[in-house]
Amino acid sequence: MSDAFVSQSLEEIRFWSRIMKEHSFFLGLGFRREDTQLIQEANQFFYLFEKIEQQAYSFGVNTDPAVIREFNNEVYSAAAHIWAFKRKVLGLILTCQLPGQNNFPLLVDHISREANYFRNRLAELNQGRLEPLPDAIIDENVFFLRIMADHAKFIGHLLDPSERKLVDQAREFSQEFDQLLYQAVDLDSMRPQSQTVPLLSQFLDQNRVSVVSLRDFKKTARDLIEQCKIKSIIHPLLADHVFREANHFLMIIDEFEAALTGKGNQGVSGH
Repeated sequence: MSDAFVSQSLEEIRFWSRIMKEHSFFLGLGFRREDTQLIQEANQFFYLFEKIEQQAYSFGVNTDPAVIREFNNEVYSAAAHIWAFKRKVLGLILTCQLPGQNNFPLLVDHISREANYFRNRLAELNQGRLEPLPDAIIDENVFFLRIMADHAKFIGHLLDPSERKLVDQAREFSQEFDQLLYQAVDLDSMRPQSQTVPLLSQFLDQNRVSVVSLRDFKKTARDLIEQCKIKSIIHPLLADHVFREANHFLMIIDEFEAALTGKGNQGVSGH
């Protein structure tokens, strides 16, 4: 169990610290030139999470669990602080104190939700809390389906309006994932238990099909942006960022399905 705790902690931190680092970079790009204090704070978080990411790769699976538990606590503090920074920025935007900046309010809310998810994961790992499998499946899907729906909305708004076909595709994905999210929320209120394995398996299968399609769309968009073949204001790193998050969600779905069929365990990444 200690080996699983170490490997799972390091996997979470390696993935999410890179995500937090990139959030800091994207926020910095969106601020106005005169927002020097906010730009400085964003840069500080960039270097903080870059350091955390490097530290996470310096540990191996044989590291003393007590060392990793302390590391988790340190990273939890960093995640809590960047969450507070993101909420502060969102408050400034919503009260019109940053007119002309280029970070969508929904995007700032989106990245703050991810920071909150990250710190909660670290707390769960350190406390050894594992939800019953059906609850974990529903909670993770509610969270990530909303993330995927947001991504589709951002892509649609950051593509040049002349890219009509791609804009339409992004809008269709947004609507599709909104519907999947509503279904997941309905299932959340019903809270099926372990005896409803077929229902949960079908739920995961349906979501996987849609996430694979969105992941492939993101990959195509990323590749076209890198090759300068489409018009947009999407930074190439942002295109890769949302692609990696879709891949991460697919990995979680696969691990849940393995747990449902008895080929895996509940203590897999993301639950």
